[in-house]
Amino acid sequence: MSEIKISIITAAYNSVQHLPRLIASLRAQTNKNFEWVVADGGSTDGTLELLEGVKDLDIIIDSRPDFGIYDALNRAIKMCSGEYYLVLGADDTLYNDAVENFVNSIQVSNFPDLIVANVETDNGVILKPIKKWKFLYSQRAYVSAHAIGTLIKKNLHDTFGYYSAKFPIAADQYFLKSVGDSRRPIVYKDFIAGKFGTHGVSNSDMIGSLSEFFRIQILTGECKYLQIILYFLRIIKNYNRA
Repeated sequence: MSEIKISIITAAYNSVQHLPRLIASLRAQTNKNFEWVVADGGSTDGTLELLEGVKDLDIIIDSRPDFGIYDALNRAIKMCSGEYYLVLGADDTLYNDAVENFVNSIQVSNFPDLIVANVETDNGVILKPIKKWKFLYSQRAYVSAHAIGTLIKKNLHDTFGYYSAKFPIAADQYFLKSVGDSRRPIVYKDFIAGKFGTHGVSNSDMIGSLSEFFRIQILTGECKYLQIILYFLRIIKNYNRA
């Protein structure tokens, strides 16, 4: 069987200060059998010039105005040719053996729907899937993180739809929790895929993130009354970050 080529997708907008670290991490991959699809929102800060200067990677660049990160990711998914895709933010970095580990895992695990690895945060915390209490942890009951840590089978979107415009901050939560709740095949691998950046909207709009988290929990069938209590407890806990 020939080696599987995966797609790495990135939504970018005015990201010229962050992208060099991501590009360096892609260039350092031990397995370079991947394409990088960048959906840019119409950057004006030099992002496009930087991307167009990347000649040593299999890169596809599409730049046009969009409606936010998930609109861009949906566009990238539709353009990518891989059977699987991995989301990387413009401020994320991928560890050198990540692509190799993911590709090897696809074949030895009989082509599951999700392959989940661990992710390191900027402050050194290792994120792992919690594997319990979906009423409390939502998608984290199934995955470590949407970006970097979860290799996703592209055809899942034929069943579960693309990232929903109803959730501009947490559409990945709705998608991945729906996949996990349906008991689709998920394989867990104990390697750290990369380091997660903290410049995204979910880290700057805490109230918006908590509100979408609550709505998604209700929509995916978790107990409404328990979720109301948990929502207010989270608001109190994160009051200083709001």
